[in-house]
Amino acid sequence: MFITRIFYAIAYFFVLIFQIIKALIDVAGRTINGKVEPVVMEIETELKRPISQTILANSITLTPGTLSIDLDTENQIIKVAIITTRSKEAVIPFEPYIKGMLE
Repeated sequence: MFITRIFYAIAYFFVLIFQIIKALIDVAGRTINGKVEPVVMEIETELKRPISQTILANSITLTPGTLSIDLDTENQIIKVAIITTRSKEAVIPFEPYIKGMLE
């Protein structure tokens, strides 16, 4: 069990770094092209623990082009400002890793 959590923590770290680099390139391209259409989304999360939800919200904020605005821990909803419309999976690709690490 402990080894599994460590695996998820290491995988989460690498996925987060990859997503930050990928989003950095995307945001830079959109800024140069002017293809910016900001939108606010409400994203439901599967994470139940407040610490897991907080780590997810902080991970979203670390990724360029996204910003966590509000976290409703009781209803498991995160409000996110996004530079352009995206799917839920594109905004929070690291949710399964956080779930495996902390839930």
